[in-house]
Amino acid sequence: MAGIAIGLAVMIIAVAVVIGFKSEVRNKVIGFGSHIQITNLDAASSYETHPVMVGDSMMAALAAYPEISHVQRFSTKPGMIKTDDAFQGMVLKGVGPEFDPRFMQEYLLEGEIPVFSDSVSSNQVLISKALATKMKLKLGDKIYTYYIQDDVRARRLTIVGIYQTNFSEYDNLFLLTDLNLVNRLNGWKPEQVTGVELQVKDYDKLEDTTYEIAVDTDNQQDELGGVYYVRNIEQLNPQIFAWLDLLDLNVWVILILMVGVAGFTMISGLLIIIIERTNMIGILKALGANNFTIRKTFLWFAVFLIGKGMLWGNAIGLAFCILQAQSGIFRLDPETYYVDTVPVSFNILLFLLINIGTLLAAVLMLIGPSFLITKINPASSMRYE
Repeated sequence: MAGIAIGLAVMIIAVAVVIGFKSEVRNKVIGFGSHIQITNLDAASSYETHPVMVGDSMMAALAAYPEISHVQRFSTKPGMIKTDDAFQGMVLKGVGPEFDPRFMQEYLLEGEIPVFSDSVSSNQVLISKALATKMKLKLGDKIYTYYIQDDVRARRLTIVGIYQTNFSEYDNLFLLTDLNLVNRLNGWKPEQVTGVELQVKDYDKLEDTTYEIAVDTDNQQDELGGVYYVRNIEQLNPQIFAWLDLLDLNVWVILILMVGVAGFTMISGLLIIIIERTNMIGILKALGANNFTIRKTFLWFAVFLIGKGMLWGNAIGLAFCILQAQSGIFRLDPETYYVDTVPVSFNILLFLLINIGTLLAAVLMLIGPSFLITKINPASSMRYE
């Protein structure tokens, strides 16, 4: 019973943690880059972007796709922050009034998220806590940023908000500001932007939605010769999503090992019970009971023990998930794992599948050992001690 309880608890915890971790990391990647991006084909592998034309008609056409929930423009400009003590490379990302602030609001530590504009520059910026700490900056400070094109251009920006996602690839890189400011630094026309970010309603349909939009948009030229290029977040970050997919293999290894341990424990337990009840089995056979009836009785008894173990396993696993979700008692190094606590996500369907699969696997593994009952002879077994 203890083996079943421990094995099931480990399986529930492992699945909850892996699902939670994958969801947390994926949501952070999507929060910075959305589900689908349409950019210039020439800028596919560089932050030094070439623009594409995105007018109101194109925005309306993209928003009309049934699986698209939100559309927003963005522009980027690589540059450098310089203070009296240090300097740091960064990418200035500009967004317009249609910007969805929910992701940034979730991770905002100080200050506020301003209403971004595509027509005027507020010179306000959101900066990550990692960059603020490294550059010894605080809320309200004015920072000097420099951008190199044909000559060096400088802009003084005011820090109005500090965020922290613990996703170092982005926290150490991006500053968020007005679309108008970035477009002016790039010297672009009003409708020119780095690209468009699209959010989908159902992540499971990401590939199909990407393909549908790509068929209509890929390799089309805008008025100034820019070529549209459609990619989803998994294509933009293949290393991260390949790493997340590898976690599924770890879960399968844990599940197989735990089912094996639990099954071995139950097989040993059933064999011990049969040996201890050899005398009783002989008496039952002498009274006319057949092998099938006796085996069925012992298997039902084993199922009863498995059930008790599963109850304890579920209690332990669910208690851990609830405790961790509420208190975050188990911590992680965000520099390594991108999250500061062990994330958990409870999925009722997977929870039921784990329980049903564990029960079926344990019972099936006991059918073979139960054949030992057929080898017991009534005459000799009643003298067995």
